[in-house]
Amino acid sequence: MLKNPIQLRLEKLEPWQHITFMVSLCERMYPNYAFFCAETDFEDGQKYHLILDSIWESLTVKNAKINFERQLEKLEELVPNADDYDLYAVNPAIDACAALADLLHCLLDRDLMLEHVLKISGLSVETVANLEEAQLGEAITDDNQKQNEAVCAEWDMQWAIFRALKEAEGRDIELIKGLRKELREDPVSNIGIAL
Repeated sequence: MLKNPIQLRLEKLEPWQHITFMVSLCERMYPNYAFFCAETDFEDGQKYHLILDSIWESLTVKNAKINFERQLEKLEELVPNADDYDLYAVNPAIDACAALADLLHCLLDRDLMLEHVLKISGLSVETVANLEEAQLGEAITDDNQKQNEAVCAEWDMQWAIFRALKEAEGRDIELIKGLRKELREDPVSNIGIAL
């Protein structure tokens, strides 16, 4: 996994900030899944989005009752099998599902919150690095990642989300809604797929 100072900073956030950070990254990976679904008729991409909606709702609606176990069951049916497709787009789609699965597992067992935050942060960067490697034919490492524009842009985006959350005084519903709105109004994924 590629290293970045943000990984140390994330430890200092509170649980609601961790969840918001993770759902923001999943929101950014959603276009990758939607694109794959549109290209293959594999599944209705909106089903992924409905699960995301339930997580945003749990953050912004007081006393929202969400059955995350049920959401996880729904997600399991939405994961494509890489062996069934001769299409690169299946990989970022699987990554998007893995990130969302991690987030749901985290909501079911909050003791592992930090572990999941770091995993999803790393996975989002890995999706970018894997595409770059496939296109450039060379591995992206800790040593050369700063020379790669796409990887740097992904870290920058994660820092921007982190900074917005870090400045919050207590659980800020308006901030959470604002982040969601921003990510949905300009739905461009971590690998540049626009809806």
